[in-house]
Amino acid sequence: MDYVILFGIKIPVNNIAFTVPGTQFHIYWYGIIIAVGFVLALVWGMRKAESHGIDKDKLIDVVLVGFITAIIGARAYYIIFSDMVITSWKQVFAIHDGGIAIYGAVIGALLGGGIMCKIRKVNLLAMFDLAMPGFLIGQCIGRWGNFVNQEAYGDATGSSWFGMTGSRIAREMGPNVLVHPCFLYESLWCLACFILLWQIGRRRKFDGQIFCLYLITYSIGRFFIEGLRTDSLYIDLVFAELRVSQVLAALLVIGGTVLYFVLREAERRSHYKEYVNLFDEDTVSEEAAANGSDN
Repeated sequence: MDYVILFGIKIPVNNIAFTVPGTQFHIYWYGIIIAVGFVLALVWGMRKAESHGIDKDKLIDVVLVGFITAIIGARAYYIIFSDMVITSWKQVFAIHDGGIAIYGAVIGALLGGGIMCKIRKVNLLAMFDLAMPGFLIGQCIGRWGNFVNQEAYGDATGSSWFGMTGSRIAREMGPNVLVHPCFLYESLWCLACFILLWQIGRRRKFDGQIFCLYLITYSIGRFFIEGLRTDSLYIDLVFAELRVSQVLAALLVIGGTVLYFVLREAERRSHYKEYVNLFDEDTVSEEAAANGSDN
């Protein structure tokens, strides 16, 4: 029986939840955990859709398309940046054997969902503001699939309190080596980001605000957590070999920050323009009234 030791507690784990009776088809805990995260994120979106001015039927259309493209993006990201050799089309779709990346899922979901927003005539930035806390719910819960699979862990740590090991980890890292539980770090970071964006979202100032803050906050945490991991995907540049997710995280922090101030300034200018137009209309009305009285 496989096991994981975390906080000094030995926990039995099995990545297979059950096998469909009469077949050899396995249902994995990883898939169940991802599904739970998706459902809770959808429930969140349905509850908050009205406050964002989004029709619930259109929301479901966008979410379903975004979910499909998220899976495609997660797999494509991994295939592109990993060193796996594809010898058949079956390998491309063999997600049950592992090999997906969360950043690819985010990119895929935003692209597919964005296209569907255009088709269904949904406010794109308002939809993204609504979706980002849902993303964090899904990511927070989904990372526990890595716990069951004993993956997404980090380098050895000297701490005996929060370091983890397990049957698979011991085979790969050594029997007495405790490693950073990176899955836990990211799960807790996503929870913290969710609470922050939830509170800010209650006083949202402009469309796109929560989307930008998601890009900034999540990526800051991911940048540092990725630096601890032993299973990172790398990209070879002329001057160095860099972790793909760290490069992307840094770019998203910069891009999210720039976009935040651009959108905020656009909102400020639109309010100023409305104020000026209102002032001009009032002035015209007063002048017209004064001319009428003079006549």
